[in-house]
Amino acid sequence: MSASLTDREAIGAAPNPLGLDGIEFIEFATSRPQAFGQVLEMMGFKPVARHRSREVLLYRQGGMNLIVNAHGAGLGAAAPLGETPVITAVALRVRDAAAAYRRALERGAWGVPPRVEVMELYIPAIHGAGTSRIYFVDRWREFSIYDVDFTPIPGAEQRPPAVAGLHGFGIVQYIGLGRTEDWTAFYAELLGFSALPDEERFGILPTGRVLRSPDGSFYLQLIEPQFDALEIDQDETLHRVALGTPDVLAAVRELRARGMEFVEAAAVHTEARGALTKPLLGGVSFELVQHGAASA
Repeated sequence: MSASLTDREAIGAAPNPLGLDGIEFIEFATSRPQAFGQVLEMMGFKPVARHRSREVLLYRQGGMNLIVNAHGAGLGAAAPLGETPVITAVALRVRDAAAAYRRALERGAWGVPPRVEVMELYIPAIHGAGTSRIYFVDRWREFSIYDVDFTPIPGAEQRPPAVAGLHGFGIVQYIGLGRTEDWTAFYAELLGFSALPDEERFGILPTGRVLRSPDGSFYLQLIEPQFDALEIDQDETLHRVALGTPDVLAAVRELRARGMEFVEAAAVHTEARGALTKPLLGGVSFELVQHGAASA
């Protein structure tokens, strides 16, 4: 829902210049949507809607929305589809999408040219890490983007409950060697993110820099290549989704019962602070982080 004229005039005010209010959806692209769908269901997500004109499914769990794009063109899937699911886009809830997009362009962002089919919403976007996109969404309350572009799956529960208190926590981004300061400045200047002190950490991976969104609702972890037991790709990508849970060990038990396996090694293993699922379908994984219950 768009903001009032008064709110739009205040779009540049610190500390939350865009009126950022969390993540609306994270999009994955893959040529094996059914196989990835099985992984998502093991993680507690359920398919709730189909795109009206594309091979795209909406999965939901609690307040989290994941989009699985097997169409290729449109949305965030700018590159050819591969078998391994990759994160191609993240949509941010903002006070006013058009104002957020203009502000980003004014500060040096690269806009994504619109490619909208008949009867589809235009969602403004800028280029992010690698081939990914960052969308700006201002319709998520009484009227959402899914009301236009998606059709509910008959019989599907539209608000499936979260497994073990899982909720959105953040995204891990792999970046190039020596690029931490560049990406910190990118997210700070365009979106209002701030870096956490080095001693303030979450989860089980001590490496990288953690950035907090200006509304405090989610985090980005920037990880440069590491030449040790934890292999980091050289390419810059949005690599995996991190899910918060008030009790990591309880969540691990429940997800294991659903078929998920977790990494148990000297460098990375399950503990009360966090856990990492074993890579599936060529490399997709999820991270669990000890974090208080999501707000209503």
